[in-house]
Amino acid sequence: MAKCAFLGLGVMGYPMAGHLAAAGHDVTVFNRTASKAEAWAQEHGGAMASTPAKAAEGADFVMACVGNDDDLRSVCLGDKGAFASMKAGAVFVDHTTVSAAVTRELYAAADGVNVSFVDAPISGGQAGAENGQLSIMCGGDQGAFDRAEPIMQSYSKICRRIGESGAGQMTKMCNQIAIAGLVQGLSEALHFADKAGLDGRAVVEVISQGAAGSWQMANRYETMLDDHFEHGFAVDWMRKDLGICLASADEIAASLPVTALVDQFYKDVQKMGGGRWDTSSLFKRLQAL
Repeated sequence: MAKCAFLGLGVMGYPMAGHLAAAGHDVTVFNRTASKAEAWAQEHGGAMASTPAKAAEGADFVMACVGNDDDLRSVCLGDKGAFASMKAGAVFVDHTTVSAAVTRELYAAADGVNVSFVDAPISGGQAGAENGQLSIMCGGDQGAFDRAEPIMQSYSKICRRIGESGAGQMTKMCNQIAIAGLVQGLSEALHFADKAGLDGRAVVEVISQGAAGSWQMANRYETMLDDHFEHGFAVDWMRKDLGICLASADEIAASLPVTALVDQFYKDVQKMGGGRWDTSSLFKRLQAL
């Protein structure tokens, strides 16, 4: 079993760190709000630290799942950052969805202190984290991935290295691009069914068994029809991710017209007061038109 640190105990990080502890690893956690770390330590029998640097002392693996580029820099760099105390040969695994640019920046910074850096963004939502069934897409050196992958197995259903540093984050962008189009398509289908006087549940029962079926349809259509959006992956976070997608697209000359359009639809949802609503609230936007 390995000595691990986990930085960031949000709706994803809290259960992920719990799976590490349940697998028998020695886990120390850090969270910006200390009360969350205290609760986790009491629940799982692990330790908590007051700074990322203290959490990372002596760790073989340091996992992070925080909010954005700046949050990630703050837990990695500086006197209180994890890189200041990580031992040579240790592996930093970043589960945050951030830009490939900051990933490559931190990969280089980690290399400068003889630490490996693996970008490993996740997909599967809160339920996937709680059930240990996340999809993890990774970038970084093969050797570092090979060492970290058995540790990540405690909370993943698939964990694959896609390529060099930044490849994991670019793959996560593919994931978000695909989701944006799928959710908008599902929202339009349910909106059309409603306007046509059809029973939306009956419609989905039929079309979900054919080519239209998707995870979004299977897991979100009922809450959409029930006008329930106080759950799931928040619109504010999706807009952060789509912003990264669109900026990356400009850098590599990729065309993302549907993604750009859906991003603006999510902006409309934010104006409706739905920044914390689930991404499936695109349906609510259509119903309000």
